[in-house]
Amino acid sequence: MGIDQVFVNLAIAMFLGMVIGLERFVAGKTAGMRTYTLVSLGSALFVTISQIVAAQFSINQTFDPLRVAAQVVAAAGFLGVGAIFHRNNQVSGVTTASGLWVAAGIGLAAGFGLYEIAIMVTVLTLFIFIALWFIERQISKISARSNKNFNLSEQHPELEE
Repeated sequence: MGIDQVFVNLAIAMFLGMVIGLERFVAGKTAGMRTYTLVSLGSALFVTISQIVAAQFSINQTFDPLRVAAQVVAAAGFLGVGAIFHRNNQVSGVTTASGLWVAAGIGLAAGFGLYEIAIMVTVLTLFIFIALWFIERQISKISARSNKNFNLSEQHPELEE
């Protein structure tokens, strides 16, 4: 699998996760664009790492580096659960948990010598944390204005067109 194909796979996973997250965000769900995008990107990363590493080590049948990778993925899940809090009917920390999970994938990639993938996913993760945060804020502002205008027209029917 060439690096171009890896980038395409990761970019597609990122985009598809973002689309699902956008829908969830617009629907007012706790986990939004960043969370779904990180989970999708992380999954693609783990699959990509598995494919590349399995091909690299297929000569030596007694050595299975994917067992280690599987344990890291499981441990990252437990770590992520510890970052999620439920307070006053609000859930927080889901994006942090997703970020930790992707960070585990980045660590696996770097550990297996897949530096280009690790760097690429780091850049994509920073994009998710920074750029999508700004996009979510803009959507929130637009949504708040729409709700305010809607509520204003309910209170003052004479303002309707």
